[in-house]
Order: sequence, then C-alpha cells, then structure tokens
Amino acid sequence: MDLTFCTGEGKFNCRVCAIMISDGRILAMHDERSPYYYLPGGRVELGETAEHAVIREVEEELNVTPKIVRPLWMNQAFFTEDVTGVRYHELCVYFLTDASETGLLEKGDRFTLHEGRHIHDFEWLPFERLENEYFYPVFLKKEIFHLPEVFTLREEIE
Repeated sequence: MDLTFCTGEGKFNCRVCAIMISDGRILAMHDERSPYYYLPGGRVELGETAEHAVIREVEEELNVTPKIVRPLWMNQAFFTEDVTGVRYHELCVYFLTDASETGLLEKGDRFTLHEGRHIHDFEWLPFERLENEYFYPVFLKKEIFHLPEVFTLREEIE
C-alpha cells in the first residue's frame, strides 16, 4: 500500500526520486499524462524504506537497478498539480544514484520505455535547460548548480 492518502482538502504523498547525472545533465522523464518533466521515482509503500522504494521505482520505470550514492535532499512541497488540479502536501527524499553501469547512457540523449500501459519518455536534460523547461520539482532548477560543490567536499572528506 502506497504512503498516500486523500482528505477533503487534498492529497498527501510520501515519495522518493532518483537524481541521475552525467556530464552536466540530469535524467528527466514525462509521459502521456504529464506535459512537464519530472524525475524517476514514485511513492514509498507502507513498511518500505526510502532506499528500497527508489530502487524499486527505478527498476519499474527504467528496467535497471541503480546504485544509491547517498541522499541529497528531503523536500516538503505544497502545490496544486497542473493536470488534475489536486492540491498536494508532499514529502520527497531525493537520492543521488550512479547510472554509469546501468546502460542508460548508451541509450542516447532521448529514449522511450513502456511500463505496463504507460509510455515514459526520458531525456538527459542539460542543467542550463532546467530554468526554462516545464520541470518539477521547481527547487531543483537552482539547487542542481550547487552539486559540484557537494562532490568536491565529499572527495576532500574521503
């Protein structure tokens, strides 16, 4: 059972997302239901860890098993979904994942995969494009540029 519930005022979600980065690009997706780009991931199930949830969701959407590097952010968002008009309160944990051994980079800059009855279009978006793209979460459009600082600091610690 997904950690999501509806009230008379809206919907609560507990989610996870995978941050996959390669050469100043982030892997984003959209589907037939969503005109905007978003990150691979999904809802956490009751009794499931966030780490297991992000691996499961990436396996379902991309048919690969990611390697988690570390959690990057936990974000709390209040928004109205653009397509359905549903008001959300969402908690999401964003994990940096290593895509280097998954074969995703060999699929090219754009590729399409089928998950059940849904078609997912994936694209490696350059960081510089995020500001002008129809992309969620909005905070990532700026925070993505701070990641090189995090990687430099991490290398110094190790």
